[in-house]
Amino acid sequence: MKFLVLIGYAMVFLSSFGMSDLQTFRHNYGKVVSDKMLCEKMLKDLEKAKNNSPIYLGYLGAYQTIWANHVFNPLEKLNTFRKGKKNIEQAINQQPKNVELRFIRFSVQKKAPSFLGYRSHLKEDEEFIRKNRDAISSEIVNKNIDALLKD
Repeated sequence: MKFLVLIGYAMVFLSSFGMSDLQTFRHNYGKVVSDKMLCEKMLKDLEKAKNNSPIYLGYLGAYQTIWANHVFNPLEKLNTFRKGKKNIEQAINQQPKNVELRFIRFSVQKKAPSFLGYRSHLKEDEEFIRKNRDAISSEIVNKNIDALLKD
């Protein structure tokens, strides 16, 4: 019996460990625009996680698009942004009704320069987020959404 309880605790610990990583990515999302070193660390952590879930792919794409701001070479900026955009779109194709993924895309499109041509879902995503945001259980994500919608 004690063995089963021990296994139960281990499973809870391991599942919460993965969630804390996701919470870290969520928590730092707004900070990395102005913090190059933090952005680089988050990117490395996401790549190391090798988690193929749509939410991790979405955050990887978001961090890649933000990383483009920190890169000096214009060609590298464009390539990095495109790679991030591709990952965000791939994540949304896998889970089109995921409110957090739509928030990620909306935040990137809202802040992206118009000459990059990545603004086609702004209105659609904003409406979707406003309509379905009660599906978000993360307090951090809700705060990020509030800040973005006020902006």
